[in-house]
Amino acid sequence: MVESATQLCLDTEAPASAEATAAPVRNDPTGVAALTARLVGGDEAAWRTFHEAYFPRLLRYLLVVTGGREEAAREALQLTFLRAVRHVRRFDSEPALWSWLTVLARSAVVDEHRKHHRYLAFLDRFLRWRQTAPPADNHDADARLREFLAVSLAGLSDDDRDLVERKYLEGGSVRELAAALGETEKAVEARLGRIRRKLKDAILAQLKHET
Repeated sequence: MVESATQLCLDTEAPASAEATAAPVRNDPTGVAALTARLVGGDEAAWRTFHEAYFPRLLRYLLVVTGGREEAAREALQLTFLRAVRHVRRFDSEPALWSWLTVLARSAVVDEHRKHHRYLAFLDRFLRWRQTAPPADNHDADARLREFLAVSLAGLSDDDRDLVERKYLEGGSVRELAAALGETEKAVEARLGRIRRKLKDAILAQLKHET
């Protein structure tokens, strides 16, 4: 059931019946208590009702929080629902449930913002992309560079991609990675160097092709 709920929450398209479902949920305190109790129990139908009821409302909220940036709002919305699946508990009133959801939503925005800057810092570390791309305050340029990075990461082996993401995107230290992999720190640093070179070549090739 948890897997089904997680897959449902990965959907960032508004359910067709969302508005019809939302009003009864919000206007019936006993309904909220019953619904969240069913969510805790992993009831798939309850998760569908929850998603339909709160998707549009949370999206509108996140569009305000993100200053109208729809892509950022939808990424944060997906993360909000995933966290709701992992940490759901019973609520006795709709205001309490909504307050909890807005806390999750604001936290998701902050975390997505940090992740965005980790992507850019990662690029800056070995590509010096400011010298070959438009200024960092250009959102379109940022989006293109993130897309190039995502494509380049996808071209790596699973092991190399996992290593570089744990180091540069999740902030792991070389010592921690070496301990987890059973390798020396020097060996991990050498692997990271090789991966950086591969990614640099792949990103530069995409930049050259675009120009």
